[in-house]
Amino acid sequence: MSTETEGRARPRAWATWALVAVAAALAALPLLIGAGSHLEEPFAGADGQAEETIQEIAPSYEPWFSPLYEAPSGEIESGLFALQAAVGAGIIGYALGVLRTRRRTGPAPEPADPGGGDDRAPAAGS
Repeated sequence: MSTETEGRARPRAWATWALVAVAAALAALPLLIGAGSHLEEPFAGADGQAEETIQEIAPSYEPWFSPLYEAPSGEIESGLFALQAAVGAGIIGYALGVLRTRRRTGPAPEPADPGGGDDRAPAAGS
């Protein structure tokens, strides 16, 4: 084993696949058990649920702001949200890749002295 990889635990393939299976199970479980089957819109966003709750509590409430862009359909709104998530994930992935590469390559080497001389002070008695 090389000195570079000593001390580092290598990831096991089974652990990776186990984590993927757990993530898939967490995503599919609500669909399989019918978690939102009693609701009109089972997977409505938090904004819509908050709006309904506010209308129940204070029917005369007027919002302070209006949206800058109102999507013509829920599909377009979902698509824009997915695009936003993908761009954010891309930025985070790029930043993590840069940090990992910098850590692997280490600090940049200092430039060599072009004069070839020794910058240290001469020893006493020379």
